[in-house]
This record gives sequence, structure tokens and C-alpha cells, in this order.
Amino acid sequence: MSGSRLRLAAGGAASGGSGDAWEGPARELSDVLFTSFARRDQRQKGEQYLRGLLRTSGRKSIRNIAAHVGGPAAEQSLHHFISSSTWDWMPVREALAAHLEQVVAPRAWVVRSMPILKAGHHSVGVDEVFDPCLGQAFRGQHAFGVWHASETFSAPVHWRLHLPQTWVQDDNRRRRAEVPEGVGEETEEECASAAVLETMTSWRVPLRPVVLNAHVTRVATTVGRFTDAGVPVIVRVGGATRLTVRDPALPGHGAGPLGAEQILAAVRGLGRPVQWTDPTGPFRARRVSAAVTVRVGAVSTSARLSRTGHGNGELVLLGEWEAAGRAPSAMWVTNMASVPASALLRMTKLAARARRDLAEVGERVGLKDFEGRSFRGWHRHVTLASAAHAVVALTGDMTDDLAEHTRRSA
Repeated sequence: MSGSRLRLAAGGAASGGSGDAWEGPARELSDVLFTSFARRDQRQKGEQYLRGLLRTSGRKSIRNIAAHVGGPAAEQSLHHFISSSTWDWMPVREALAAHLEQVVAPRAWVVRSMPILKAGHHSVGVDEVFDPCLGQAFRGQHAFGVWHASETFSAPVHWRLHLPQTWVQDDNRRRRAEVPEGVGEETEEECASAAVLETMTSWRVPLRPVVLNAHVTRVATTVGRFTDAGVPVIVRVGGATRLTVRDPALPGHGAGPLGAEQILAAVRGLGRPVQWTDPTGPFRARRVSAAVTVRVGAVSTSARLSRTGHGNGELVLLGEWEAAGRAPSAMWVTNMASVPASALLRMTKLAARARRDLAEVGERVGLKDFEGRSFRGWHRHVTLASAAHAVVALTGDMTDDLAEHTRRSA
């Protein structure tokens, strides 16, 4: 794919409203993504499915995609390609990440949740789920995406589907959904962390900071995993997160564990204005927040963490106030102790870019639309939907269907 053309598009040059503008870029991206496929027919099916995701109106089910690319015969072959074929989605995701690195170098990797509402019982991972980011419970699947993100561009490159205990410990459910043996029980926090650490430690991509937008509660454990891997990370925390103040000159030093919001309330007067660009608006408006950082230690009851130093290691608590209220609008903890508060704050805003692009592009190209039941089918579909998202984001184009859907949602 032409790097110069796509760099221009990613910087904001939009083509017309026709889906035909995607044909060339989608074909060229297919040449990059499907080199790991051993058979020519698999490469053809991959490109066919990608085009279908881009051109199909409404829900991106296999039936609807097939109706746009070949009819009933195509439906059966595409169903087999997604749900029953042997191709591995991981090399495709790694190829997508490597390509985006060349075209639009990210500032960071953003990890965010993707709740997928489902009414049935048989789709893999469906359960009653509480999403802290939404602040509410829902019935469906819960996945975590790793997004290649900058101020002007974001696209998902990797996914991890969280399987609740009701699935992990049910042999019949596992067998019906073809869940691999190596997939075990983990908390949602562990799932979010593993998603990005898997890419950072096994893919050939540059080391970049991680913005973990998943309301971390076990700070010592989670940040410790990134520190062990040599990965810089900043994680969202709640006001009740227990920390210890490490700066002798600040209130709370020597007082033992305190809540993050309590620590920040005592130092709010030390905050300094930070100007940042709003990544969610069409005009890249400039905003100003007050920000302050405090050297802290994470509180852990784990003896192992205490011995290795993570429980008592120096971290930084970042507080942000977007308005004049006393409570911070956002709180984060990071192992990037030497990075200025202004740079940390701007980095956290990449999470908002990924949130916007998931709603305006990702959902429209079918990231949430897989209707099958299998673990492998879900991963293959979401991989190709991520590629479709990248095509839209890189070309700066939207079909009439996507544009109209976005207007109706505004």
C-alpha cells in the first residue's frame, strides 16, 4: 500500500462518500495481511470478507456479507472460512500492527474494554458482566482491545476475549465453543493486561508506552507485571485505590495507606494548567486541565510483591481536574516516574481517541457483529473487522451507510 497516500489520508484528508474509494486500499492491505495464508483460496476469502465488511449495510453478519459478495454459495464458504478453517489470526494481527507502524507511528498502545450486548446463552463468553468503565451491568461478551493510537488516528490490532468462570469451568460449554485448552480463568484486569503484554513481548513492534484504560484495582500486581516486562504503563485507578505518599514534603507522607482521591485533594493547589488537544472533536479543539503528580507507593498484601519491591516501589499518581470541582475528573498511576505531568496527561487522552473511533468506525464495520458461537470464529471475525477499521481510518473515508449511521447516533 502506498505509504505516502495513506499518511496523507490519516492526517485528515477525506476522500468522497463512496465505498469504491476503499477498493484499492483494501486490496493492497490484503496483500500485506494474508501472506501467512498457505492457500490461495484462503487469501481470496480473506479479501472477500474484508470487502464485505466495508461494503455491507447494517449488521455485518456472514449472511449479510455474503449477500453483497456472492449470494448463498458465498455464505457457506465464508462461514467455513471464519468458523471452521485452520488459519491463525495472530500472524494477521501482527502484520496489521507492523504495517500501521510504518504508515502512522503511534504514540502509545491503548487498552480499552469492548462490551458486546448479547441476548442469548450460546455465544462464547456470554454472561452477566459488570463493566467499571460503563458503571453498569450488561448481558453479553466482554473483550479487551489493543489500539494503535495517536492524537489523529487509532485502530485496534489485537483482542482478548474474557471468559468468565461459568465458561472456563464448564467442559460442555468449552467443547461446544471450541475453546482451546490453554485458555484459563483470569480476572478482567488480568485479561486487559495480558492482551497488550502478549503483543509487546512476542510481536516485532517497537516498545511504546501503554495506556491501560480499565480501572485497575490491584495496582501493585498489575503495574508490577509491566515493570517486570520492561514496559512503561499508565493505568486508570479509582478514588478509593490505596497508596502511600512517598514525597516527605507533601501532606500524607508517613500517614500510611490513603485513598488516591484523598491524596490528590490535599495537593490540588499544586496543580498546574496543561493544554491538550481534544482527540474526540472534528476540529481538534484545545482544552486546558489542571494536573498534579505525586510520588507514591502501591499497597499490596502479597508477600511476593513486597520481596520483589513492587509493593513498595516508587510510582507516580496523576490527578486531573477538567472543571473547578474538588473531585478529580481522572486519576492514573504510572511507572513512568521521570515523565512530566503534562506529557502524562496528554498521553491519557489517547484513550478518548480510541473510544471515539470504536463508536464511529469500529462498530460500523462490524467489530461487535459476530453471530457465531465459536471462540475461533469470534477471533477471526474481529481480526478482519479490525483490518476494515484500519482501511476506513487510513483512507479517511466512510460509506454512505456508515456516515448516515453516525449522523443518526450524534
